Amino acid sequence: MKKILIYSLITVFTFSMLLIGTSCDKAGEAEEEVTEAVTEAVVEEVEEEEEEEEEEEEPVKFTFWHIQTVAEQALLWHDLADEFMAEKPYVNVDITGYENENFKAKLTTVMQGGEPPDMFQSWGGGTMIEYAEAGLLRDITSFMEEDNWASDTFTTGLSAFKYQDNYYGVPRDMGIVGFWYNTDLFNQAGADIPTTWAELLATCQTLKDAGITPIAIGEGDKWPGAFYWEYLATRIAGEEGFNAAYSRTGSFADESFVEAGEALADLVAINPFQSGFLSALWEADASVAFANGDAAMILQGQWGAGQFESVNADIMDKLGWFPFPEVEGGAGGPYDAIGGGNGFVIGKDAPDEAVEFLKYISSVDSQIKQVELGMAMPVVKGAEVAIEKETDKLIAEGLSKAEYYQLYYDQFFPGAVGSVINDSIQGIFAGTLTPEQCAQAIEDAVAQEMD
Repeated sequence: MKKILIYSLITVFTFSMLLIGTSCDKAGEAEEEVTEAVTEAVVEEVEEEEEEEEEEEEPVKFTFWHIQTVAEQALLWHDLADEFMAEKPYVNVDITGYENENFKAKLTTVMQGGEPPDMFQSWGGGTMIEYAEAGLLRDITSFMEEDNWASDTFTTGLSAFKYQDNYYGVPRDMGIVGFWYNTDLFNQAGADIPTTWAELLATCQTLKDAGITPIAIGEGDKWPGAFYWEYLATRIAGEEGFNAAYSRTGSFADESFVEAGEALADLVAINPFQSGFLSALWEADASVAFANGDAAMILQGQWGAGQFESVNADIMDKLGWFPFPEVEGGAGGPYDAIGGGNGFVIGKDAPDEAVEFLKYISSVDSQIKQVELGMAMPVVKGAEVAIEKETDKLIAEGLSKAEYYQLYYDQFFPGAVGSVINDSIQGIFAGTLTPEQCAQAIEDAVAQEMD
């Protein structure tokens, strides 16, 4: 309306000039001057209207669930969200942090109800694929292709968040599982760092003889114990054996997988774990026992150091790491690795701003902050410069040596199969299943899902 009134003034002014006897040339010059002035006014008005529209952007709110329980690590997500919201004042990021197992339980509930969070923790693999197939995740492939976000940002881990050529999330951390150990306790007992499975059993006995609990484990969570069987299967069956069983030309009940259970049973037989290990939880019990020097070793992922430090900072001066021991005669290589990482996926109804936030926290600056806080092994190009801790360097070196990299079984397979795997392996720890029964239960679950 304002523009119509302004343009009308041009006509009125021009005819007024003619009526009072102004020459045509003078009237033309005057009209041109007025037109220029009015055009400038219109441009200013349009710009003001656009600014008003930006200021009146519809509010957008999205939810973000993470599993960082260490205070300074959880605070990082809030700081990054504050920065993002400062750039986009109309956006509100609703952040909720959960302990790992509570997160899984809560997520299962909301997913069954068809109401996923807008952005949430994911390990990729089978469970993510199940969610994608059920239509619970948003395909962000088009965003990944913008500005070469995928190719220019990430060094590894993207494949875990891809299904049928579509991306549903991105990694923020990739690493491997290995043995963390207390150098003081090893020195006290005169124990050697084992390089073979037989040597590990001997080391456990040496530590026991010195009155030191060899290994802390949170088997109440089940997945910590699964690492042992999966690694033993990787060392004994190797990549070829796993691929045969997975492709159904072989079986997870084949002899090599039974042997993995037998080797694990040999470890359980010498009772190397802390009291009450079958009901102990990784974070609340096992990590605390190890960090406080009540056990000499713990088999955990790259996230372990940050957790131990949050419990007892003094542990960092005596913290060592070594790869899972080789099994002599096995088909697997000595550095083949069981591992995986953390990342985030986008829920089906999430707004574009949630994807933009995911891209924001995937920057090299954000990744460097995560590395510095001990919450990530870098997956973003350029962030590797932040690796300073010797333990992190050892993990990065171990990862670089892995010729075969196997995602944790309970994440590689669909959730229902993963649960059977973890339950069955726990049966060996509890003495309720034989190695043969464990392998057969895993084979039956895989066959039911894939045959």
